[in-house]
Amino acid sequence: MHVPDGFINVPVSAAAGVVAVGAVAVSLRGARRELDERTAPLAGLVAAFIFAVQMLNFPVATGTSGHLLGGALAAILVGPYTGVLCISVVLLMQGILFADGGLTALGVNITDMAVITTVVSYALFRALVRILPRARRSVTIASFVAALVSVPAAAIGFTLFYAIGGTTDIPIGKVLTGMVGVHVLIGIGEAAITALTVGAVIAVRPDLVHGARGLSAPLKLRVGGELVDAAPAAAPVPVAARSTRAVWATGLVAALVLAGFVSFYASANPDGLEKVAADQGIDKKTEPHHTADSPLADYGVKDITDARISGGLAGVIGVAGTVAVGSGIFWAVRRRRTADRDGSVTSFAGGSV
Repeated sequence: MHVPDGFINVPVSAAAGVVAVGAVAVSLRGARRELDERTAPLAGLVAAFIFAVQMLNFPVATGTSGHLLGGALAAILVGPYTGVLCISVVLLMQGILFADGGLTALGVNITDMAVITTVVSYALFRALVRILPRARRSVTIASFVAALVSVPAAAIGFTLFYAIGGTTDIPIGKVLTGMVGVHVLIGIGEAAITALTVGAVIAVRPDLVHGARGLSAPLKLRVGGELVDAAPAAAPVPVAARSTRAVWATGLVAALVLAGFVSFYASANPDGLEKVAADQGIDKKTEPHHTADSPLADYGVKDITDARISGGLAGVIGVAGTVAVGSGIFWAVRRRRTADRDGSVTSFAGGSV
């Protein structure tokens, strides 16, 4: 659903840019509360994993494909504020290096694909886990539903942008019907990927899933025909002392394999937005991408003629670049949190109120 330059006029694109900058600023502040020494490195990995999975377009209808948006997945794994930052990093890397999503439309894409998907999905996710039984399975179920809804929500978001600042004169009802119809189907794929990923992480390290914290129900034993709470087990290894290296390494290898090898088998059909734009004439005023001459444009390495090698190498470079940029940002955010905390302690010790 990457919006190219030319779909939305300049004033609305600029306004969306202001909204996106504000959302990122708020998220940088909010992420300080979500990130710690364990989760900060994983946030960069989440961004890289989403980048990799977005390369895997899957068929959803005749001549149409879809791909992960990732807002729900990021929010549930690392928190909503950090989730917005994860998707924003992915969109920035895609726009600059791979000519995917217009640069003047970057604000539209961040607002739609990062902010709307994350806010809608996480709000629904939290509502569901409050009413479902307090168990890990409930987190997976809530993840599925939240991710499913987030995709048509983003489709509605694009439709609103188009209604206000579309550069072609297409009846808004046709745009809404086309966008929501195909993206409901794409949402099913998004939901499956999100639920499987969240479920896999919960199975091995539930303490690393932001959305699963505090949801484990106490162990019950049947005594005399009645269920009673089991006695507490021996003190577990402190969460802070448990290494995340194995999870980080496994996730990075998975992202590299997906982007470097599996992506070659992704559907070549246009995604939902591209298909609707072509069918309805939204793309009549599409502008050339500012980085169309990038060595990595269109997810291929320039001057490498073998499509498999070119695409795979581009995917590996994208994963490496995204994990490096994302990890750097999240490390800086965590350091800022530590500095703020140390400053507060120093002020308190000095008698400040």
